[in-house]
Amino acid sequence: MSEEKPHLSDSLIPLLQQTLTTCSQLIEAGDFSNSDGLLTGLADFLTPISEEASNLDLETTSFQILTEIHCFISAPSRNQEVIDALSFELPKVVCKFACASKSCSEIAELIVGHLVSMCSPREMLSILCEALSSPTEMFRVPCYFSPLIGGLAKVIILIKRRQFEQVKVAVPVILGVLKSMSLEADEEGKDTEDLFHKAIALADSIQAVCKLLEQKDKKKLCALLGMFVLQVMALVSIAMGHNISSLLPIMIHLSHFLPICGLSYEGLITGLDVDKFTTICGDDGDDNMACFSHVKHGGSLAVIWGYKSNETSVAADTDFEAVKNELQKNQSKRWQAIGMLKHVFSSVDLSWELKVHALDFLLCIMDGCMHQEIQNDTMDYSTYVPTLYTSLQAIEMVIIYAPNAVLRKKSFDALMKVLADVPSSLRFDILTALIQNSESSSMIAILLDCIRREMHEEYSSCISVNSGVSEAEVKYSQCLSFWSAGVLELVELVLKPPNGGPPSLPEYSDAVLSALNLYRFVVIRESTGKTNCTGVLSKDMLQTAYNEWLLPLRTLVTGIMAENQQDHEKLASDTMCSLNPIELVLYRCIELVEDNLKHA
Repeated sequence: MSEEKPHLSDSLIPLLQQTLTTCSQLIEAGDFSNSDGLLTGLADFLTPISEEASNLDLETTSFQILTEIHCFISAPSRNQEVIDALSFELPKVVCKFACASKSCSEIAELIVGHLVSMCSPREMLSILCEALSSPTEMFRVPCYFSPLIGGLAKVIILIKRRQFEQVKVAVPVILGVLKSMSLEADEEGKDTEDLFHKAIALADSIQAVCKLLEQKDKKKLCALLGMFVLQVMALVSIAMGHNISSLLPIMIHLSHFLPICGLSYEGLITGLDVDKFTTICGDDGDDNMACFSHVKHGGSLAVIWGYKSNETSVAADTDFEAVKNELQKNQSKRWQAIGMLKHVFSSVDLSWELKVHALDFLLCIMDGCMHQEIQNDTMDYSTYVPTLYTSLQAIEMVIIYAPNAVLRKKSFDALMKVLADVPSSLRFDILTALIQNSESSSMIAILLDCIRREMHEEYSSCISVNSGVSEAEVKYSQCLSFWSAGVLELVELVLKPPNGGPPSLPEYSDAVLSALNLYRFVVIRESTGKTNCTGVLSKDMLQTAYNEWLLPLRTLVTGIMAENQQDHEKLASDTMCSLNPIELVLYRCIELVEDNLKHA
């Protein structure tokens, strides 16, 4: 009968017991220099074992090591000085073994919890924060961090003085861990989900401390809690955005903190509460505020979830319908909300599922809104233009990168509705800026088509308003804000790019076709209406368009088509298909210019 192979723990456990006992004896005897060396040696001895803990035999060994450590520190006769000394090394060591299995994680949490209950809360706060900040790459995983954050949740309640300052030191460390874990989370992510539950436990502890404070300190700590919750909302959405069914209960739980902190849906979606809390928490000019980089994402997501889930709005103690109605009737608040939603649309880390929810929410408030075409004298529109511009850019990114046609259509509808909410006097400037700063041919084409539709609607409206007045007497300058030389500058931007030469084809086929259609539309409308609002019919402008835009483009198009005429490859066929409509519109534009030059 073969001899049973000895377990690794058969040799390790006695050595661990001996090391712990010797260390305890040295500390009790006051020999701290030797005990410190022994403690460091213990950590160095155990770390290589923890690195192999995924091995089944080593999982068993890890469990036995953690059990032995827990029994040692939990002994009623254990000297407090021994516990204090061990507290400096054990949290990092035991959390490495926590990664071996679920049961190991549970014992590691018990060990950290016992150290917290026995040692100075302030010392443990520093020790646990240092352990959170210092793992090697191998241990930058949720199961290492969970017991430590769970320990911090217990420590915070035990701190009796300067609670705000102590919590403010710990929060950036914790959020740094949550951020790195959220960006690396896989779609299963059960360990990541557990980590965020520990973060919620920490929020519960901060809330409990808030109740014990005087008004001034309470206000500051509540604001810090609010910022923490919003940042966690954003990070958990990044980590679990592909698993909506698991994400929803966490968002409901986090939403309970909003009214406690004094955060409202209206204040969050307009950004006013976020700005107010940022001022309260960052009034001493420190660098810790960098950890709240996603609070505006979180504020938007909090309200989006209130829109999607009645349970969430109930948890936030908010009447969502009242908030929606206020946004629909108040243009300035609506534009502030659009500015907050851009953080969701522009994030490369949030899932498409959450961006769909954000678009649904945006369409919800835009569908019932009261457009204000005539400018309100009491409202400084210029302050909103940068926000509207960057928000539209963010929606553009959704259109460009959307994974399916349904989402592209929905985001395009949102773009059109936001543009329609802007007075026409500002709309042209915003569209111009979007075109000038876009590198997408398809997006430029869409925006140029928007301008053409706006010009058509303006012209038709102007004629309708001046019904019965001869066209020669119509004051077009008073009703045609889009009909200006700026339109021709946009056409030139595409047909004669600033870097010189004709546009790159077939890469920019969509933009070129749209620019030609816009130019043709303007020439036809101005010539038939006997107007020249844009200056398109002036002799100099006609000659510029003819010699610098159209003829060079014709040379390019005919050359490319000649090269691909006999090539039967798919790429050549696609090139011909993209150039055929350009060729048709281009020749029509050349004919129009030649006709008008005869009468210029």
